[in-house]
Amino acid sequence: MYAAHSGIRFLVLLAGLVVILYGLWGWTAKRPYTPLMSRLASAFTGLLDLQILIGVGVLFTRPFGTQLIGHLIMSVLAAAVAHVTTSVVRKRPDDQKTFAPHVVGAALALALIAGGIMAIGRGVFQSTI
Repeated sequence: MYAAHSGIRFLVLLAGLVVILYGLWGWTAKRPYTPLMSRLASAFTGLLDLQILIGVGVLFTRPFGTQLIGHLIMSVLAAAVAHVTTSVVRKRPDDQKTFAPHVVGAALALALIAGGIMAIGRGVFQSTI
């Protein structure tokens, strides 16, 4: 379970990066909002939810250290940011949907994820078993 939690992190980071890059492309090129942006953001949010679910399972299989408190808080905040971003954009009328909230939300979520990983004393791209 720990290996899955550690490995899925790379999918979460990649999905967040894809959301940011696609969103920046659409935002800077002043392209019309597309359903693909919504699907990419939802995939990022879903992967982040899966990561947290597996992380909760890891809590029951490994010793609990105090540094995990920061890791948990940052992870839950990242998921909250991702959910709020997709929810806010989804509720807007089609003509008011833009790429900007996705770019900002995914960047903030990735920053929180990075902070959560560093809270347990690991590098963002460091793998341990």
